[in-house]
Amino acid sequence: MSAHNQGSDSLTDTNGASRSHNGRLIPFGQRLLQHFEFDPGHRNLNHGSFGASPREIRNIMRQYQDRAEAKPDQFIRYETPDILNESRAAVARLLNAPTDTVVFVSNATTGVNIVLRNIVWNDDCKDEILSFTTIYGACGKTIDYVVDSGLGRVSSREILLTYPLEDEEIIAALKDAIADSARDGKRARICVFDVVSSLPGVRLPFEEITRVCKEEGVLSLVDGAQGIGMIDIDLEGLDPDFFVSNCHKWLHVPRSSAILYVPLRNQALISSSLPTSHGYVSKSRKRFNPLPKAHKSVFVNNFQFVGTLDTSPYLCAKDAITWREQVLGGEARILEYIQTLAREGGKEAARVLGTEVLDNKSGSMSRCAIANVALPLKPEDAPNAAEWMQEKMMSDYKTFIPVFTHNSRLWARISAQVYLDIEDFRWAGQVLLELCERVKKGQANA
Repeated sequence: MSAHNQGSDSLTDTNGASRSHNGRLIPFGQRLLQHFEFDPGHRNLNHGSFGASPREIRNIMRQYQDRAEAKPDQFIRYETPDILNESRAAVARLLNAPTDTVVFVSNATTGVNIVLRNIVWNDDCKDEILSFTTIYGACGKTIDYVVDSGLGRVSSREILLTYPLEDEEIIAALKDAIADSARDGKRARICVFDVVSSLPGVRLPFEEITRVCKEEGVLSLVDGAQGIGMIDIDLEGLDPDFFVSNCHKWLHVPRSSAILYVPLRNQALISSSLPTSHGYVSKSRKRFNPLPKAHKSVFVNNFQFVGTLDTSPYLCAKDAITWREQVLGGEARILEYIQTLAREGGKEAARVLGTEVLDNKSGSMSRCAIANVALPLKPEDAPNAAEWMQEKMMSDYKTFIPVFTHNSRLWARISAQVYLDIEDFRWAGQVLLELCERVKKGQANA
């Protein structure tokens, strides 16, 4: 099975819009691969893990890097803060949030760490961190670390999610957990929850979870690692206490780049970046800040310079948003395509496999750009199947699809993206079917 043809038959007009020779925007699908730098033999079906950035934006990133090499002090001290502010403003507009509530961090996990490590836990030892069992592993371990190092002042409580579930069932489970916390003499202090979870890749009713947290006096930390660029997010309407989202996944920004949103009412809670750097305001003494362009916002200034690192991906966020508008036709067009492709492509892969897609009756779980397709295997019959299949995908088929167990069943997670089409999902189904047949023959245990 070969990967797609990535040949180019397009040109770029004076506005930066990629157009075919007949003057029309190139339709979504395999022809858009010409904008990306994938190996010709590789088929990228796992956009949800690491994302991908188009060649045009990566070239802009290299220009920023070249400017930093040419005149390090001039660019890093005097020019970067202004470009960073432009990028923050562009992302804030996309999220419908005030610019000075949005800062860049390296990834969503870092953002979650910043929030949880800044919160001061009460000495009465009643505080609890709530989360769901489908939490991203690194964020779950962050909670574990905070609890382990908290000297008994904070504990954690997980809410079991076994899909398929309707949104109402998830909300009921959250309310029960808050009530159980109080009944046990604890205090639900903060809840960490996803926009779209990782494994399985399903959309949570994050808007309603945020509303319930507000009603119950629980801080909401929304992990939108799979968020911006995949679904429409309105932070003014959502009004969470904290929100993080990777830009390098679905927004086509180069790795690594993410945003941390903290509304004005909560910015005093976030006293330090991670690591602590020149923007920290010391309570014990006044210290010298060698950087000349401090931001008027204490919160923004805290994250403007966090040690010496390559911030060129942050600077590219505004360019990626412009590219998506000019080349891809804008956010609404992108979101409609990738969500529809995930829904219809998932069904096609399931048809090839003779199985089904993970969803609920209302279809709310699948309103994203990821499809979870059941595999015709039983976990107990193939305990090593997931890892073996993933390794063989890379070595034998030049692709990668996460394989995982949920609710006593093996699933494959396939990401939709503008450079893919229904044929890619059909091909994915065929690859998975072949691998399942090889597992049944005992090859995974060889």
